[in-house]
Amino acid sequence: MTQSLSHLRAVLLVSVLAVSQISVAGAAEPARVVMQNGRSLPLTALTLQGPNLVVSAAAEGFQINQVIPLQTADHVYGEKPAEINQAVANLLTGKPRVARQLLEPIVAAHRITAKISGNFWLEAARALLVAHAINGESAECTAIGKEISESAITPGTDPFVALGKALLMSVLVKTSERETALRDLTNDKLPADLCAYAAYFCGNLLKKDKRNSEALEAYLTVPTLYPSGGLVLNAAAGIQAADLLTAPTQREEATALLRAAIIDAVGTPLVAEANKRLDSLK
Repeated sequence: MTQSLSHLRAVLLVSVLAVSQISVAGAAEPARVVMQNGRSLPLTALTLQGPNLVVSAAAEGFQINQVIPLQTADHVYGEKPAEINQAVANLLTGKPRVARQLLEPIVAAHRITAKISGNFWLEAARALLVAHAINGESAECTAIGKEISESAITPGTDPFVALGKALLMSVLVKTSERETALRDLTNDKLPADLCAYAAYFCGNLLKKDKRNSEALEAYLTVPTLYPSGGLVLNAAAGIQAADLLTAPTQREEATALLRAAIIDAVGTPLVAEANKRLDSLK
């Protein structure tokens, strides 16, 4: 997070003024596993047994108990389950238990796709790790972090494990140490969603410490430096940033942030939060 605050605000204002042109996706299409030969099966018709997918319900010309080597699965097709965004919105607004309840069924149902390209399991599992960390559930956080790391195509510890450790740091630890742990996770060598989460929670830490200017900068880095981290993260950071833009001259920026958040967070509790703040600016 090395960009100047004025530069971040200028970049963000230009981008959010055009956000109304973004279209909202339709109803989610159930996930399917597509094979290398182009044939596919609904996720609900498959189970995982060792290195193989096994057909649990006859469909699409596949017979029950038919064995399909996992390595022949090409990718996962379909719309992301709506519960993932809803869960992320809840964990970012201090409701990690609600987020966990939404995520656990998704993680369980999509577990068999963990090693298949384009899966939704990884995002849900990483969000669940964050929810466990926020809720202080160290053992559960460690367990899901281990599972994520072991499911990776390339060996190694998943970078979200470090985020979990940073979020699990006791409130008795100096704020400066917790801040450093989060700032260390905001660099271009790490996944954008990880950087966005770290910047957001760093903003929360700074806001609680009444360092509002620094908190505003942290929040603004989410949609400006790490926009591909996720629309819900962008929306949550935008709402927090709008809360800190209290001067009369900043009303346009706050309004633009909140309108962008309403679009980015469609289908989640953040829409109501953004609308509430937008009404207060009228």
